[in-house]
Amino acid sequence: MTNKNGWGNLYLVFVFALLYAPILYLMYYSFNSAGNMHEFEGFTWEWYAEVFQDTRLIIIVINTLVIALLSSTIATMIGIIGALAIDRIRRRRLKDTVLSLNNVLIVSPDVIIGASFLILFTMIGIKLGFASVLISHIAFSIPITVLMILPRLQEMSPSLIDAARDLGASRRDVLSKVILPFIKPGIFAGFFMAFTYSLDDFAVTFFVTGNGYSTLSVEIYSRARQGVALSINALSTLIFLFTVMLVVGYYMINRRATNKPRREEPIAVGGPR
Repeated sequence: MTNKNGWGNLYLVFVFALLYAPILYLMYYSFNSAGNMHEFEGFTWEWYAEVFQDTRLIIIVINTLVIALLSSTIATMIGIIGALAIDRIRRRRLKDTVLSLNNVLIVSPDVIIGASFLILFTMIGIKLGFASVLISHIAFSIPITVLMILPRLQEMSPSLIDAARDLGASRRDVLSKVILPFIKPGIFAGFFMAFTYSLDDFAVTFFVTGNGYSTLSVEIYSRARQGVALSINALSTLIFLFTVMLVVGYYMINRRATNKPRREEPIAVGGPR
């Protein structure tokens, strides 16, 4: 048994080392005063200062955050409606079909999705830029939010809704005071997942961005093609640290939200008695 655990731990160490070694290498040389990624000469903040002094880059960062916030918020709202609609489907085969169609959009190659949106926007005359990027990010974020919210709906006991209706609650009250508070962890999970997907997306965004508008992922790609610049390392490091903060914040909120019903459960049981 100990031998199996040892091999399992060794495998995990290997996988994490393979995943994080390039990131740590990139972060390490973002402090290199030599200006290259071959020999570390000395520690410097020069490349981080260059990032914050680049006005165009700051505008692109703002564009990326605006797109991520808007798309994740709208996608979460639509995802709540979609999850509620799927949960109310009684026919098993129809529900499985709808879920399969939702999941196909998640596993579909980003290149196919991006090319499809490019053709769609060209056909209907939408100019490539802010609107095209926002619509695309909302579209590929909706299946993610549905997938995060639906399991919480399925965990909810129908007796909660029946009890609320017996006490005279309207449909609006049932939704706002029973269903939404119960599925709040799933809503937060869907929002954070959609937000991070929007921040990190490159393939779809690359197809639907126009001249004069860009996001961080596309900008980093275009700069990297011009040659190695340690300002890219500094920018990538900042994005990575920001993503880590988002993940930690999500887990803290999710943990607090999932523990809250357990503390309130004795009160809920004792109330009707």
